[in-house]
Amino acid sequence: MSRGARVPATRAGGGVPSPRAHVVRVAAALAAGMGVGRFVYTPILPLMHTQAGLSTDAGAHLATANYVGYLLGSLAGTLFPTLVRSRTVLRGSLLLLIGTLAAMPATHSTTVWMALRLLAGAASAMVFVVAVSSLLGHLRDHPPHLPGWGFGGVGAGIALSGLLVLALRPVADWRVAWWSSAVLAAALATAAWNLRPDVPGAIPTEAPAKGVDRHFGALFVSYTLEGVGYIVAGTFLVAAIAQSSPGGLGSGAWVLVGLAAVPSSALWARLGRRWSRPGLLYVALLIQAVGIALPALVDGVAAALVSALLFGATFIGVSTLALATGAELRFPRSVALLTAGYSVGQILGPLTVAPLLHHGYRPALLLAALVVLAAAVSAAVLRIGFPHHAAAVRHSVPDQARRPAPTDAGH
Repeated sequence: MSRGARVPATRAGGGVPSPRAHVVRVAAALAAGMGVGRFVYTPILPLMHTQAGLSTDAGAHLATANYVGYLLGSLAGTLFPTLVRSRTVLRGSLLLLIGTLAAMPATHSTTVWMALRLLAGAASAMVFVVAVSSLLGHLRDHPPHLPGWGFGGVGAGIALSGLLVLALRPVADWRVAWWSSAVLAAALATAAWNLRPDVPGAIPTEAPAKGVDRHFGALFVSYTLEGVGYIVAGTFLVAAIAQSSPGGLGSGAWVLVGLAAVPSSALWARLGRRWSRPGLLYVALLIQAVGIALPALVDGVAAALVSALLFGATFIGVSTLALATGAELRFPRSVALLTAGYSVGQILGPLTVAPLLHHGYRPALLLAALVVLAAAVSAAVLRIGFPHHAAAVRHSVPDQARRPAPTDAGH
């Protein structure tokens, strides 16, 4: 077979893994960096309220510190592209993340907790940016569902961390939950340790756009509002369900969020090849708004589980669709701009609902649902006269990142 044949080259003696093995390593990195390092706070939060004396206001401040750290890490990855291609940066970020998780039980100081969550956010962002740029660079010529499964690592990490906390609730306290999450992150980091970062020039740059694009403006508003609304549910959903439901229903719902998120990016990517991405973005945001509002409006197991399913099936998919739509518009540095808006939205989310938390979590979830509904309205505006450019732009998931900037997928 010729030297240029793709499959043998990926498995030959250069140490480059097969495409599926590469996806597994990326998924492990995202599971550690995002699913555990960033989102394990959600199921642990109720334990910290009841056992560590953490107030609702302080809980919101810890969440905000994490999102500020994530924004700083995102900006570092965008401003210094060499970081994105460094295995040392990836490994150092994974180690820093594990250390911050293990250090949480060492203190009762809210200030120290905020510093640790800030560092965890920055480390999560760097893990995400290196892993995703590697995924999109190495698999840009493969079917869209394959990179989609790599993004599913975020959901897998959420599910694993949720199961861990659910199993520990009857037998251990919040300290053991943090220590155990550090062990879980370490195991996932081991699986991702030999991940190959991206190489220069692997991801093409966007074609320049002329003037101000009203469609990109609508997309930017929609995605920024999504950052505000989704992160409120992503932070407080478990605590909200636990507040009105006995036992481990909240943690169980969070596991379902993760399980639903695992295939979501691949599924939305497939749908994006058949239907208009702006239309799919509008539908996904409507579904998410319903999912966020449900536990605030309806008590019971069924409402909690349906909420978890709808939220998990959409929050990574929305990022997939929004970033791919930005690439389709060919707006300069669309991913960097959209990521910045999304990150700022995540910082504003907990701060916006903090005054409402004195009345419980339901008002916060209702406000978040309204914000996501507003994001859907902006996506509906985006659909009007949307300029569908060359079909080649829509053929795969890698189009969602012409530049290797991080997202939240879930982010």
